[in-house]
Amino acid sequence: MPEQSNDYRVVVFGAGGVGKSSLVLRFVKGTFRDTYIPTIEDTYRQVISCDKSVCTLQITDTTGSHQFPAMQRLSISKGHAFILVFSVTSKQSLEELKPIYQQIVQIKGSVESIPIMLVGNKCDETQREVESREGEAMAKEWKCAFMETSAKMNYNVKELFQELLNLEKRRNVSLTIDGKRSSKQKRTDKIKGKCSIM
Repeated sequence: MPEQSNDYRVVVFGAGGVGKSSLVLRFVKGTFRDTYIPTIEDTYRQVISCDKSVCTLQITDTTGSHQFPAMQRLSISKGHAFILVFSVTSKQSLEELKPIYQQIVQIKGSVESIPIMLVGNKCDETQREVESREGEAMAKEWKCAFMETSAKMNYNVKELFQELLNLEKRRNVSLTIDGKRSSKQKRTDKIKGKCSIM
């Protein structure tokens, strides 16, 4: 039985410099910074609708280095959903997600019921090393969803978090900005089986 708390924890993993913080900041604050500042661990909060009440979407932006394995394990054990980010300009960054994915499987047991998004960021760049089909193939192998994003161009950022919440089967979770949705909207969501951002 999953713990029912007022927090819904999403953990963002990926190699250094793939744009994890940029994606999170673009989603939470609507901003983008060009400079790269390494993250150790940051947590951001956003109010969402969860099981007909308001709860907090807690987004943990993890370090890109492998210096903190205990922190990584703790983030996985506490996480409800995961975003695995690589840069489409670096094949190596996709490779670096493999041990993280294995660790999620090891700690969580089965990933069948856990929302996981594999994300190819920086899709606005022309120097690609990873094609869309390679990301899709990896996602298929890992039984998770795949999406390409650009934090810089604000492409698919809101959609990424939206889709992640749509994958949550155990709870009815959706993004709302002011915590209110019309009853008609809720009915539509039930019919479509989707969540919506206001």
